[in-house]
Amino acid sequence: MPCLLALLAVAFPRIAIVLLWLFTNFFTHVVYPINTAVVGILGFLFLPLTLIVYTFFENTNRSAALTPTQLIFVFIAVVIDLGLVGGGFRSRRAG
Repeated sequence: MPCLLALLAVAFPRIAIVLLWLFTNFFTHVVYPINTAVVGILGFLFLPLTLIVYTFFENTNRSAALTPTQLIFVFIAVVIDLGLVGGGFRSRRAG
């Protein structure tokens, strides 16, 4: 089941966020630097995979800062999110 959720999160991150929000307490323990609702909505709209990865690391690591390895994973998630956004623009322009 966790592998299926991981595949769902990469393929359809917004659906995974909604399912995690409805059926788990995945997003309840995270304290964001600013208002939780604002970060959650902006993450859902613009960087959904990054929101999932960052929240996962915040839930598993209770220290004040992320480790360098975790920051690399968050950076990879940002690159994937930006690639997903830019890929649609590139395919519309080429046709």
